[in-house]
Amino acid sequence: MSTPAPASLPLDTVRIGLVSISDRASAGVYADQGLPALRAWLERALRNPVEWETRLIPDEADGISRTLRELVDERACHLVLTTGGTGPALRDVTPEATLAVADREMPGFGEQMRQISLNFVPTAILSRQVAVIRAAALIINLPGQPKSIAETLEGLPRHSPPVHGIFAAVPYCIDLLGGPYLETDAAVCAAFRPKSARRAVPEAGSAAT
Repeated sequence: MSTPAPASLPLDTVRIGLVSISDRASAGVYADQGLPALRAWLERALRNPVEWETRLIPDEADGISRTLRELVDERACHLVLTTGGTGPALRDVTPEATLAVADREMPGFGEQMRQISLNFVPTAILSRQVAVIRAAALIINLPGQPKSIAETLEGLPRHSPPVHGIFAAVPYCIDLLGGPYLETDAAVCAAFRPKSARRAVPEAGSAAT
């Protein structure tokens, strides 16, 4: 007799912090585009229930660090994504503020984001995005433009050869930090895990029990 397939487990709830960093948007000079772009992409990519924590703040290093500490230490976010403030301008202090709260750095994320963006503009080398671990949370700086946000998260699957987006590595990273099991929609972003780290999950569209 064949061994029955393991029963699928309900999808874990994940708490995600989204931080848009902009002097003018936070002052109401124009509408923020970073938070809607981040949430829209994640809602397409993730199958998990999500509890959202959103913040719109100015380019102030102390305020950025304070917000990141709050989202991880007090709001218990498993993943925090920031957008904006990563260029070479004097007011662009997001990387420094992020490194100030880090327990460990994850340099591969920034390297891959710049590699993706170099397919479009040579000024991608001016981007200074970093990713870090604080406690059991992953914090990643993303670009400021909605189009670039999607490209760096999703990658360039139709390029020859395809270019991997950074989000494909995020679920396994969170696994290793002891966080919830993130399941993605493979049509948007196929998460990569070693076979030993995969588990059965409900089919898309089915109810978790």
